[in-house]
Amino acid sequence: MRKKESLGALIGFLALSVALLLSPSHAAQSKPMTIAELTLYKGTDREKILLEGAKKEGQVVFYTSNTWVAGPVSQEFEKKYPFVKTNVWRSDSKALLKRLTEEVTAGRTIADVVETSPEYMTLMLRDKMLQEHVSPELSAYDDEAKVKGKTGVYAWTNREIYISLGFNSKLIPPAEAPKSIKDYLDPKWKGKMSIAGTTTGIQWVGAMIDTMGREFLEKLAAQDINVQNISGAA
Repeated sequence: MRKKESLGALIGFLALSVALLLSPSHAAQSKPMTIAELTLYKGTDREKILLEGAKKEGQVVFYTSNTWVAGPVSQEFEKKYPFVKTNVWRSDSKALLKRLTEEVTAGRTIADVVETSPEYMTLMLRDKMLQEHVSPELSAYDDEAKVKGKTGVYAWTNREIYISLGFNSKLIPPAEAPKSIKDYLDPKWKGKMSIAGTTTGIQWVGAMIDTMGREFLEKLAAQDINVQNISGAA
């Protein structure tokens, strides 16, 4: 049994292209364009160029902090494009940013597509890690979901989530479990609660300030909540 707080409108996750499945050699043979120009290309032969480049490369590298979507997305992608293997690397947002930063600094970017939380995407944009690009898929998204550039976009929100508050049913009978967020202020829960120290927890704290107010959050903090640095441990 879980008690859910509706935070979907407050939490957003972005998807972006760091590079597309294009080979420079192919681009040079087909059209005198750089990779940056190709990512913004809207010609009628756009898909043909992309598919031919993808067949030559044979794989796409996908970095994500979303553990439950990566598998299904990869499977559906490979069904549509069986000539491209999807290599997925999954970690939390902080580790993902660290790895991508190291790649960019070394001048050897392995990731093609990155999906992570908004605050880390903002840092990537600030440090010019993201490639501005266009896609026919963008027409399905509202303008407010897009991080726009001069011509295309750098990133866009592809989903929203709900953050759940759960309890250990082996230790707490359902009848005694908290029924609402306010129940967590009950002294009997002091020192018995945990929160993720990763992006999930940070976003939850921010959402609580917006929805419940700082005074409530300060009272909750007085409950001696343990901070776990991996989401699954909280």
